[in-house]
Amino acid sequence: MSAIDHYAYGLLTPVVAYVMSSVGCMLGLLLTSRARLVNAKESRYWLAGAAIAIGGTGIWTMHFIAMTGFAVHGTAIRYDVPLTVGSAIIAIVVVGAGLFLVRQGGERPPFLFGGGALTGIGVAGMHYLGMAAMNMSAHVSYDPLLVAASVLIAIAAATTALWFTLRVHGALRIGAAALVMGVAVTGMHFTGMYALSVEVHPETAPIAGARPIDFMLPVIVGISVVTMGLLLALVLSPSERELRREQEFLDRLRDQRGGDEPPAAGKGAPEVDLFGTPRGPAVS
Repeated sequence: MSAIDHYAYGLLTPVVAYVMSSVGCMLGLLLTSRARLVNAKESRYWLAGAAIAIGGTGIWTMHFIAMTGFAVHGTAIRYDVPLTVGSAIIAIVVVGAGLFLVRQGGERPPFLFGGGALTGIGVAGMHYLGMAAMNMSAHVSYDPLLVAASVLIAIAAATTALWFTLRVHGALRIGAAALVMGVAVTGMHFTGMYALSVEVHPETAPIAGARPIDFMLPVIVGISVVTMGLLLALVLSPSERELRREQEFLDRLRDQRGGDEPPAAGKGAPEVDLFGTPRGPAVS
């Protein structure tokens, strides 16, 4: 009988992990849909927020919650704090790199698949770094085939996620895409976990590191603060519909002027609002 128990708290941890993954992915897709409608400078901030939402909440937080349900009979498990924090940083950085790469190249295959490979390998690296952060009185080994399968799943999931960030808009479609992304991310996690085998040794000294419960309060507080901040940024900014209407108006104005860019306010042309009504006299 295996000493490993992936569901020490029953289905609670995998279900909560999947919900958190879907929520993080949904928030990230909302932010990337906003990034597509603004100028290049503004879009960088939206994409950075999306990297935090998808990498931090959708991937790393899912991973950590699922790990709290992982137990090995015969030994306690403690976590190396620097390695665990490092795995969170890696998740955010690689997702951000993938988002910025596809922002530059769009759906062109080299950029999309290159970004997916970069992000997927990085996410897999985050996962195994997080597993390496576990300290226990046991010898740990991995099944190479399942490790390879988990990396391939991570690359496929990352590529699909990046494609979603380019194409999906609207609340219902984003919600459906987030549910699919949640399945892919949690599927990769548990595939990697099933690659793990342990051989327990008698405990001869206290195991160094922090208990999983020691992470929970900082993680919950951090997620809540970051999520509320990103949601407030979405709520307080112009809606997607408003941004599209503004872009359509600017396109019509450009067409009416023979394809030239509309003069900027303060350069001899009156400033107009979204509906074309002059806001004040022209400034020469």
